[in-house]
Amino acid sequence: MTGMTPQTTRVLLGVRGMNREAGEKVAAALLKLAGVSRAVPDAGQIEVHYDPSAQTVMDLVRAVRAQGFLAGML
Repeated sequence: MTGMTPQTTRVLLGVRGMNREAGEKVAAALLKLAGVSRAVPDAGQIEVHYDPSAQTVMDLVRAVRAQGFLAGML
């Protein structure tokens, strides 16, 4: 495999109104969650690699919302 463990899942979350600077803040908040190994922000979205036995997609969405943004799965 290419660095991803079998239990790692990738999800792309749409984040309304997120610019690059805010994306770094949102990524930092996601990386603090147990099981999140990678969070890559882009304009209006963030790619998250996580362990589904530690977090659910809704947990990730809630973490983004806690940073003040509307978010959902793309």
